[in-house]
Amino acid sequence: MFTETRIKDYTQLNQMLKGLIEDETDRIANLSNASSLLNVFLEDINWVGFYLYDEAADELVLGPFQGLPACVRIQNGKGVCGLAFRGNDIFIVDDVTEFPGHIACDANSRSEIVVPIYKDGTPIGVLDIDSPTFDRFTEEDRRGLSEFVEVLKQYI
Repeated sequence: MFTETRIKDYTQLNQMLKGLIEDETDRIANLSNASSLLNVFLEDINWVGFYLYDEAADELVLGPFQGLPACVRIQNGKGVCGLAFRGNDIFIVDDVTEFPGHIACDANSRSEIVVPIYKDGTPIGVLDIDSPTFDRFTEEDRRGLSEFVEVLKQYI
């Protein structure tokens, strides 16, 4: 559904997210609808979802997602998700086969973007999106998904 005007498309997507979740207080319901919305609107992806931080175990645990069954637990600091989360930095990986320590949950994934989620300094988890295409994610995706997470954080 995205066109060459991705920034405008992300603005529309983020407005749709807010309309979808603003009246709901359940975190899992909102994360579920957020992953579904991304799955419908993003082209050329094969997995989208959330890993939520378990402070007691110091690891990320699989949350709501769309796609094939996935790894359930990821150690903080391991793989793309764990490193992005630990550093609180968005990671775009153009070729996951060249990322040291990549955790392959879906053998068809070729590129990935991970957006950490912290709310008021409290660690929540990450938004993880995989694509079967190399070099799928752009700076527009980084900005748009960062804004998507900012909207989402208000309702989780």
